[in-house]
Amino acid sequence: MSEETAVFAGGCFWHVEEAFGKVRGVIRTRVGYTGGKLDNPCYEDVCTGNTGHAEAVEVTFAPEAVSYRDLLKEFFNMHDPTTLNKQGPDVGTQYRSAIFCRDELQKNEAENFVRELEDESRFGGKEIVTEVVPLGKFWEAEEYHQKYLFKIRNQGVNPECRVDLGKRE
Repeated sequence: MSEETAVFAGGCFWHVEEAFGKVRGVIRTRVGYTGGKLDNPCYEDVCTGNTGHAEAVEVTFAPEAVSYRDLLKEFFNMHDPTTLNKQGPDVGTQYRSAIFCRDELQKNEAENFVRELEDESRFGGKEIVTEVVPLGKFWEAEEYHQKYLFKIRNQGVNPECRVDLGKRE
């Protein structure tokens, strides 16, 4: 089975990771930071909003089971791409909506997909503010952030931040 990766940012990475982790054909996910200017950022650095990084999720998937386009559909169903630097209670550039493309194929597919959504007025005519940009270095987040929601739920704790991940189909 072959593997490919895609990187998405759509607010708090805990919820984006959890949503992608439920998609058939996704092999693994990991949360981290990308799109900024600081080398090897930590969570506290990114939270300041001064590094330029976004909380992001790297999705490793089997293209035989789920296409990149299918992942784009999931991504646009799990967050609001019309709010600039904001998802639910999370505000700041680190929570922006972005697709970080590994190559020209991903870039073209993502840009075409966004155009299709805009053409069909998918979000009530609101402008989609999702960035489609080249992927730079992806910095893996600290271990305690990996599969965080799964970990805390297994301890009987409810997560503090909550983005509405309801389907928007």
